[in-house]
Amino acid sequence: MRVCHALVGLLLASPFYLPSAVFAADMPVNLSVIRTIPGPDGGWDYASIDVEARRLYVAHGDAVTSVDLDSGKVNPQFAEGKHLHAVMPLADGKLLTTNGASDTANVFEAATGKLLATVPTGKSPDAAILDPSSGLILVMDGHGGDITLIDPKTFTSPGRIDVGGTLEFAVADGHGKVYVNIEDKGEVAVVDVTARKVVSHYALPDCEEPSGLALDPKTGIMVAACANNKAIAIKAKDGAIAATLAIGGHPDATIFDAKRQMFFIPCAEGNLAVIAAGEVPKVVASLKTAPGARTGALDTKTGNLYLPTADLQDPAPGEKRRAVVPGTFRILVVGEK
Repeated sequence: MRVCHALVGLLLASPFYLPSAVFAADMPVNLSVIRTIPGPDGGWDYASIDVEARRLYVAHGDAVTSVDLDSGKVNPQFAEGKHLHAVMPLADGKLLTTNGASDTANVFEAATGKLLATVPTGKSPDAAILDPSSGLILVMDGHGGDITLIDPKTFTSPGRIDVGGTLEFAVADGHGKVYVNIEDKGEVAVVDVTARKVVSHYALPDCEEPSGLALDPKTGIMVAACANNKAIAIKAKDGAIAATLAIGGHPDATIFDAKRQMFFIPCAEGNLAVIAAGEVPKVVASLKTAPGARTGALDTKTGNLYLPTADLQDPAPGEKRRAVVPGTFRILVVGEK
């Protein structure tokens, strides 16, 4: 993920989970920002949710910020890290984070934030996913061009898979294949986890810096978010293009909602693309959020989406990145009107 101090999170919250028909392609999408949750200053990256523990996690600079989903209580320093990218809930009450500045992944006790283990990775570890087929955790080494494998039982690495390029987000199909966006090549690499090698490359035509990626297992359609105001839907089995979709610019996540049969893509321009799933996905709405909102997480229990954001100011002398305006970091809550 392209980490900057402008990553935003949006919280899509509704008091109850509506049936998928409410969001059918021929019906209106009645969602909007209904409230915000303030948080600590600083940059951020991926967000994730532990559904059972009812907790939202945000990779927030050098610390994990957690939010109690039921009370809204914020813990700004739940666990420490070094330029955090991903925060991934694991089974047995554990939590894994990736540290871009130290080329490691940390494992914490989810109940307390206590550090349990540190695992070396490749260069600049970014996204992390679980491959259900092998039971292994896969860490995308963003600038290393490989995938670090981690055994969640021993928290040791049985090896790496060479992919090549700048790796972004990845998804697993549950049958031994993992698909990962290659940011600098505009393509998706298909990885056979058992064989530990890349078996195919799928082109994403005119897709600049693909980042977010999600898979609808029902149709086998994946949607990749591109920086240049579009998303590309492709078939996981062969990479055939199913649709090219107009969205906002500079997204950094694609979120699939299996109950609603929708893809959500938060875009840094300040809108959330709502895409109806199917053999030919279609954009059915563009919801106003806030500039910078580009990452997020879905609470599969309630149907709420959570995405962080903050206001930005011009870079300080000698700096390239825009800085977060103090006191403006918050989590937008988007729900039913």
